[in-house]
Amino acid sequence: MPKGAGPVARRARIAYGRAMSTQSAFRHAGTVDRAEVDRFDRLARDWWDPNGPMRALHRINPLRLVFIRDEVCRHFGRDPKVPFPLSGLSVLDVGCGAGLLSEPMARLGGRVTALDPSTRNIEAARRHAAEGGLAIDYRTETVEAVAAAGETADVVIAMEVVEHVTEVDTFIRACADAVAPGGLLLLATINRTMRSFALAIVGAEYVLRWLPKGTHDWEKFVTPEELRAAAERAGLTGFRTRGMVFNPLERDWALARDTAVNYLAAADKPGGA
Repeated sequence: MPKGAGPVARRARIAYGRAMSTQSAFRHAGTVDRAEVDRFDRLARDWWDPNGPMRALHRINPLRLVFIRDEVCRHFGRDPKVPFPLSGLSVLDVGCGAGLLSEPMARLGGRVTALDPSTRNIEAARRHAAEGGLAIDYRTETVEAVAAAGETADVVIAMEVVEHVTEVDTFIRACADAVAPGGLLLLATINRTMRSFALAIVGAEYVLRWLPKGTHDWEKFVTPEELRAAAERAGLTGFRTRGMVFNPLERDWALARDTAVNYLAAADKPGGA
């Protein structure tokens, strides 16, 4: 467009520049739901408050860590009782939020890269990690972008993320592509059952108020069978699940066979040494 072509031309150049900037920013947005990102963006400053809006994640975090540690040690033939069982392993934390899982995995010895599309979440994560003297590579990126760049990790985790993406198959394939040959994918999500509607939405959001209202959409919940099929289509094998159940009497969470509401999953990437 010729220089000095008038105000209309200048406005056209500005509009074109903005369009190209937006296109570049969202080229690898992939399965990110922008409404979901905006919702969690607003919660960023309170993410590390154990009594704040993320208190439900704080309560299940120890259980998730046990599952991750044990699955990683089983897969790579390591002793879960040693001080740094993830030592030497690269870990990719997809949808890391403010780093509730990223930090303990770094403390277990993992070389952690953590992704979240929310700028505020990543800023909060970096501040908290700096306060604890932890070296974590936090990025405002998507797993689709990482996979497209050919980056891989020994262990890829996506905890409480699957139920927030726009397209499960595409998301799982990107996660699988980011797993190094011989590596491991670990997931946590919510089953789509009437019990999950009653407990994870009505109970957790409206009655007990563990989560902000509107955190979950029941229609986006994923059954273990659907998740297994997506993992197998992405070339993963050995899909397995464990349930996470809440005991109201002890007010604590435990691993169980019951996957009717919250469940964890693991799958292996063939190849490697």
